[in-house]
Amino acid sequence: MSEVWDIYTANRVKTGRVMERGSLFKQGDYHLVVHICLFNDRGEMLIQQRQADKAGWPGLWDVTVGGSALAGETAQQATMRELEEELGLSLDLTGVRPHFTINFGEGFDDTFLVTVPYLVDLESLVLQEEEVQAVRWANRHEILRMIDEGSFIPYLKSKIDLCFDMVGQYGAHQSQRK
Repeated sequence: MSEVWDIYTANRVKTGRVMERGSLFKQGDYHLVVHICLFNDRGEMLIQQRQADKAGWPGLWDVTVGGSALAGETAQQATMRELEEELGLSLDLTGVRPHFTINFGEGFDDTFLVTVPYLVDLESLVLQEEEVQAVRWANRHEILRMIDEGSFIPYLKSKIDLCFDMVGQYGAHQSQRK
């Protein structure tokens, strides 16, 4: 079954219309994308390596989790669903606002920054076979180097810096186990 997304206006108001993933966007139509970056108490980000047969960015490393919100989902609900699907992690983001939103050509990208004060045992994560092939912790400099080497999705380095800077200076949402 294909994904169905809500369509938003440029002012982030739902239009009441939906579209299927892969459909062409009409002028003035936008959709919602979410990312979550989990950080440990050493200031490292949990990153994932995409499966080699993925249509977009095959085999490259990425931030903890990302994906599109399905029709009817809030950014928080979409983020919780994606985190559960891809890594088997359950976090409660109810009432948590994204740390920042990036407007891009076809939508809005909400990014949540979350510190997990408890140890996340990477071996206990349940990776979604068709999406994720590996996970690991990485610091800012490792991720920036991976972008330079072409092994990480080519985000603007300033986005990665912003994630680490915001966690370091302003803190992140403190996760409790769900």
